[in-house]
Amino acid sequence: MTDNGIQLAVIDMAGTTVADDGLVLAAFEAAADAGGLPDGGPEREHARQYVLDTMGQSKITVFRALFGDEQSAQRANAAFERAYADVITAGRAEPIPGAAEALARLREAGIKVALTTGFSAETQGKLIAALGWDDIADVVLAPGDGVRGRPYPDLILTALMRTGADRVQSVAALGDTASDIDSALRAGCSIAAGTLTGAHDERQLVAAGATHVVTSVTDFADLLVKG
Repeated sequence: MTDNGIQLAVIDMAGTTVADDGLVLAAFEAAADAGGLPDGGPEREHARQYVLDTMGQSKITVFRALFGDEQSAQRANAAFERAYADVITAGRAEPIPGAAEALARLREAGIKVALTTGFSAETQGKLIAALGWDDIADVVLAPGDGVRGRPYPDLILTALMRTGADRVQSVAALGDTASDIDSALRAGCSIAAGTLTGAHDERQLVAAGATHVVTSVTDFADLLVKG
């Protein structure tokens, strides 16, 4: 544990430790087609904007809100996961510069690291394997049975229980979206930080209640290790 009392860092993947570069939105287009949205027009544009606004949330939750019925949502989600997995297997997944080193610094300082995502556990596993990150974190978590995705606090609280952190105030969280911030605040984290490497800008992160806004995960590591 560091002098600031932080025992656990819960850190998002796409947009936070993994470069997005429009890959999520590209996968959404496949999901929109599978869900039956028109190729263009106001309905498609509204859906794209909703996906941008809700970045960080569990993808099946987003599709349920967009399509309104479970069958369409599941069909869209399956298409999204396939499209994103294709990107991963094509070698287009790249880490945020310095991300691996930042996570290593945290662990060397005695802070446990949990990597979380709004993707399915299967897609998260493929992403971690593609990056060669099998041993980079103490815990990896995705939404699933009994664990709701963001903005709910479940991923953070599950990480706390699995790593044995003493209390929620000893947890620091980092993400690139308002949903990441919301989840961290609901969980009671002492640090609910936003990073500028992903979907939402500083204004959006501050409006969501971020306790800190950092340029990248490297600066987040500096904050915790030097704090």
